[in-house]
Amino acid sequence: MADPDWTLPAAEVEAIVSGRHGDPFAVLGLHEAGTEWVARAFVPGAEELEVLDRDGKRLVWLPRRHAAGFFEGPLPVSGRQTLGYLARNQGGSWTVIDPYLLGPVLGPLDDHYIGEGNHLRLHDRLGAHPMRHEGHEGVHFAVWAPNASRVSVVGDFNGWDGRRHVMRKRRDTGVWEIFIPGAHEGQCYKFELLDSAGKLLPLKSDPFGFSAEMRPKTASKVARTDNFQWEDKGYLDRRRTIDQRRAPMSIYEVHLGSWRRWDDGRFLTYEELADTLIPYVTEMGFTHIELLPVSEHPFDPSWGYQPTGLYAPTSRFGDPAGFARFVDRAHRSGIGVILDWVPAHFPTDEHGLARFDGTALYEHEDPRQGFHPDWNTAIYNFGRREVSSFLLNNALYWLERYHVDGLRVDAVASMLYLDYSRKEGEWIPNEHGGRENLEAIAFLQRVNHEAYGQNPGIVTIAEESTAFPGVSKPTSAGGLGFGFKWNMGFMHDTLSYLKREPIHRKHHQNELTFGLLYAFSENFVLPLSHDEVVHGKGSLLNKMAGDAWQKFASLRAYYAFMWGYPGKKLLFMGQEFAPWGEWSEARSLDWNLLEHAPHHGVQSLVRDLNHVYRGTPALHARDCEPEGFEWLTADDKENSVFAWARHSGDGHPIVVVVSNFTPVPRTGYALPFPVAGRWRELINTDAHIYGGSDMGNMGAVVAEPEPLNGKPAQAIVTLPPLATLYFMQDG
Repeated sequence: MADPDWTLPAAEVEAIVSGRHGDPFAVLGLHEAGTEWVARAFVPGAEELEVLDRDGKRLVWLPRRHAAGFFEGPLPVSGRQTLGYLARNQGGSWTVIDPYLLGPVLGPLDDHYIGEGNHLRLHDRLGAHPMRHEGHEGVHFAVWAPNASRVSVVGDFNGWDGRRHVMRKRRDTGVWEIFIPGAHEGQCYKFELLDSAGKLLPLKSDPFGFSAEMRPKTASKVARTDNFQWEDKGYLDRRRTIDQRRAPMSIYEVHLGSWRRWDDGRFLTYEELADTLIPYVTEMGFTHIELLPVSEHPFDPSWGYQPTGLYAPTSRFGDPAGFARFVDRAHRSGIGVILDWVPAHFPTDEHGLARFDGTALYEHEDPRQGFHPDWNTAIYNFGRREVSSFLLNNALYWLERYHVDGLRVDAVASMLYLDYSRKEGEWIPNEHGGRENLEAIAFLQRVNHEAYGQNPGIVTIAEESTAFPGVSKPTSAGGLGFGFKWNMGFMHDTLSYLKREPIHRKHHQNELTFGLLYAFSENFVLPLSHDEVVHGKGSLLNKMAGDAWQKFASLRAYYAFMWGYPGKKLLFMGQEFAPWGEWSEARSLDWNLLEHAPHHGVQSLVRDLNHVYRGTPALHARDCEPEGFEWLTADDKENSVFAWARHSGDGHPIVVVVSNFTPVPRTGYALPFPVAGRWRELINTDAHIYGGSDMGNMGAVVAEPEPLNGKPAQAIVTLPPLATLYFMQDG
């Protein structure tokens, strides 16, 4: 007898049960066949399958067509409707809500904006989202894999069986989706893909995974991130009104895994960090915490700079809600949170983005464009709409979903230049024959444009080590649109100067004066970052020349020099108490050092510098404007003395900063002042409370109206050895 017209061909049945059918929605579920409605279901392990209507009423038994669990047969129904199944085998029975009976979640507008690369809420559409769909609770999964011949979701909800939940392909975009009834928050999952030739690829984590397993495991976890309880509205309202260029910004750079640890080596959780780190930062007077990357990453010694889960706060310290509570706690304490963000490159771990659907999907195919020789990583294809949209949405996701105050973008120089770290013949010029990566430039401009446009009051900061023009200029003026740029030149030149023996410094005065020639060409952050205290470079204290006393004195003088210099401030954790050793991500900071007076003294100085900096408009209001700075003494090479005035321009008192970078006290030193009158000694890094010799000016000096160095006044001051002083205009 011939098979009925509605019978699925045997080859298609075999494709379904072997998990190789590219479009199971076309055959599974409920389909009209002439005058009949036919149900088809694949339920592995089932020996019998009974169809239930939406009210649970039993309708009919479906014949089993294949021993693997494929069932097919006509139903006594008159149209498309929601059905369930009651499955049985020798071990018992269970109910099944067949996802192939349900419609799609994504729609034509999603296809349109995804295809254009203009979807700014991709994190609401791709990834794993718990929801109610067509009357059922479950999870919607969606992933972009245009060159795969089949994509399945595998996870705790289906025994990690890639045959069970093969997804629907939206052909206009290459996005695959499926709603799985009964799946729920907390379950682990991955995507199982066949490439265009039908070859099984390594299981892939979700590019939009919002949570992840603890390393070394690599699965994504279903997590809601749209239901956090926030109490920071007042903070965010104030943030919208702030011009960050004119506001104080003193950043404490933190690696969460090594700031503190429990005695047994365990990490502190996000909640424990909120209880300890945030009060510490507040008491120390910092305005912001900058976190080394918190996106999920498999390798601790990468410090987070080789992330595999851009949308997932690392599970080392807890879950996404815990990270949100950390940010909320910071905001309620008045502390901003900046994240290090890594859009330049990604690691090639097999569970990650590399050759995601069997092709160079997120990266360039040609290694001259798609491989980073410094880090053995893949480089994003910024010219591909879907890739730039993935990264743009990630930036917006952290800013919006987690309320973070800014992004410090890592390795910008490597993005801007096609020949970065490459020899002749190892790179491909742009369309004009040049070395600039025009696609990366356009990407960064768009990220900054959208980030600032949608989140007033946030800040973006570029780690950019070249002289690329206009990094912090608006995109409307042809710039990259960052709010700030790290001043790598300041860090390099000043540390080079302070490594020299004091007797030789007079020959290198320009190392501290040259920076003022470009100090206002960008909006700068002055970084003393983690990069300066690892890989054999030594701690900041150990970089200073001289014996132990001179090292501590020089570091104190340097910190005050920097806090008085134009530009926002950044200090890596631990350097506020001057450790002797380098930083290691594998252990806690050496907090026991604070039991020793020299280390405690440096910490006290940093605390006071922060509070003075924040409370003194002259020291921050015109950090980015040349009118806020005035040289008083720049050419006293013999004495290695530097002095300048800082102005706020709005009637607040002027501050004079003067540094003596020799161990020789300078008594009776004639110092130019911008205005005659009494000047209070605001900071003296040689004070006894900081570990100094307590030489100073008895709290104040008087500047007489006698011109010196072209300035209208001068005062006779005492400059302690290896010290920096601040004088504030009094009255």
